[in-house]
Amino acid sequence: MQIDDGHFELRLAQDAADMRAAQRLRYEVFVAELGGDGALVDHEARLERDRFDPHFDHLLLLDHRRPPDDKVVGVYRVMRSDQARAAGQFYSEDEYDLDPLKSSGRRLLELGRSCVHREYRGGTALMHLWNGLAAYVADHGIEVMFGVASFHGTDPAPLAQPLSFLHHRHLAPAELRVRARDAAFQRMDLMAAADLDRPAATREIPALIKAYLRLGGFVGEGAFIDRPFNCIDICLVLDTGRMSARHRDIYTRGAVA
Repeated sequence: MQIDDGHFELRLAQDAADMRAAQRLRYEVFVAELGGDGALVDHEARLERDRFDPHFDHLLLLDHRRPPDDKVVGVYRVMRSDQARAAGQFYSEDEYDLDPLKSSGRRLLELGRSCVHREYRGGTALMHLWNGLAAYVADHGIEVMFGVASFHGTDPAPLAQPLSFLHHRHLAPAELRVRARDAAFQRMDLMAAADLDRPAATREIPALIKAYLRLGGFVGEGAFIDRPFNCIDICLVLDTGRMSARHRDIYTRGAVA
């Protein structure tokens, strides 16, 4: 997919080399920057990977001004229901009970491992990735998107404001309300709604989560403390059928970036 910035290219990963390039960028962001780890992380080769990678499609943003082995500057991985069946489950099923979504009969798409090279944050990179994601959703007739997004760190106390705000203001309706697994369940209603400082809570919410909320996204019940990845995850759910015309226009233009 050619885009307005002539040096950028947006496409799906095509081979093992593309996959490794995506995993290298993920290592720099999720491991080197944020302190994550995992059973299949290769510290020597600086690759962040897991057993689900072969089952996902990997949306890549490349900057052709960079060296040949360092062109990938943005990544999004996406998994449809048919791909999840081949994998045995969706990635986020280890953290969330997805039965409300899986029993809905609707076309699902799991999103994950979204990241942008540090030199490209605040520019057009995320906008290009969102435009590519919108095209993928249209091509496959996706009706519900979901996936985990993270707050850095594993102590919920400093996150009482944003977690409580998400619970009180953006909890998913019952038919879409996935729930965090008991093994690492963390209540999100840590403060009463009346005690929230809304501007402060909003400032502490990561940009990607706020982008989904602007599109009409919801959060599941409870957060999941992911200690190996040094983060607290929430599950975001976006029903494309509930998006207003304004939200749909924002999404398809990538203006959330």
